[in-house]
Amino acid sequence: MPVATPAQYRAMLDAAQKGGYAYPAINVTSLPTINGALKAFAESKSDGIIQVSTGGGEFASGTAVKDMALGAIVLAEATHILAERYNVLVALHTDHCHPKNVEKFLKPLLAATKARREADKGNLFNSHMFDGSELPLEENMRVSKELLQQCAELDIILEIEAGVVGGEEDGHDTSGVANEKLYTTPEDMLAVYETLNGIGRFMFAATFGNVHGSYKPGAVKLKPAILRDGQKAVMDKHGAAAEMDLVFHGGSGTPLEEIRETLGYGVIKMNIDTDTQYAFTRPIVDHMMKNYAGVLKIDGEVGDKKTYDPRSYLKKGEQGLCERMKEACDDLLSTGRTIFGTV
Repeated sequence: MPVATPAQYRAMLDAAQKGGYAYPAINVTSLPTINGALKAFAESKSDGIIQVSTGGGEFASGTAVKDMALGAIVLAEATHILAERYNVLVALHTDHCHPKNVEKFLKPLLAATKARREADKGNLFNSHMFDGSELPLEENMRVSKELLQQCAELDIILEIEAGVVGGEEDGHDTSGVANEKLYTTPEDMLAVYETLNGIGRFMFAATFGNVHGSYKPGAVKLKPAILRDGQKAVMDKHGAAAEMDLVFHGGSGTPLEEIRETLGYGVIKMNIDTDTQYAFTRPIVDHMMKNYAGVLKIDGEVGDKKTYDPRSYLKKGEQGLCERMKEACDDLLSTGRTIFGTV
């Protein structure tokens, strides 16, 4: 199945919201990571989201080019071609785009979708994220509104963030941010809804103590009830139809019961990156350790080409990532719930 159409993507999000489950959204940087994600979704019979960050796009463009938008386009086009071989729906998304990168990442990707639509090829990406959480809320909403208007014209969904996800990701470090900034307030959620409602469809990455990176169980203090209280404030004022599509960032190490709790409060997308990075790398390290003498030419020996051929270990990384993503589908209750063939 080709990448989901805008209508199919909306149906995916509606199904998750109604069904009380969420889609794993995995950051990809290469063909092996794309293939691992697609394999996982297909084996789990789960629809899913494949996403590209600014750093992932820059990496994919090559060390000589370092063009984040170009690399994202390359990864997206590859996903469009590869996804046709699988009987699940996959959506394409871009992760955190901070204000400084809007002109060199987000807007070129909107232009790429516009060009694709004009050529009757459909959208390149289904959704994008603008992360204006470093801005004052009023300024964040002003820019978010402008970008949502541009996205809506192309049938693209915009994800936005108010409140700060702690930790470090792609070189953006918020580890020193005041603790209270890690928690979105009901007033924030009302401001987001009242600013963006009616312009186009959007997703909201509300923050409830979540932190990017890898932490031991218990080190991160999540408060999922913040999502419940924020949704209640919005729906009490604007009705049940105002329930927002929420996104869970920074979930590494989160106990399963807390993940499942967020599903009841409107979370329909959960980002998976740190855990899949480890799942990809761990079997590669295992390969290197077990084949040390073959991978390296030691003391004048010639090594073993079969062990230092990148394909021999990258396919192990792909499978490791695949297994972790299947676990994510189970955790988020999306396993077996593809809507492929129904929309």
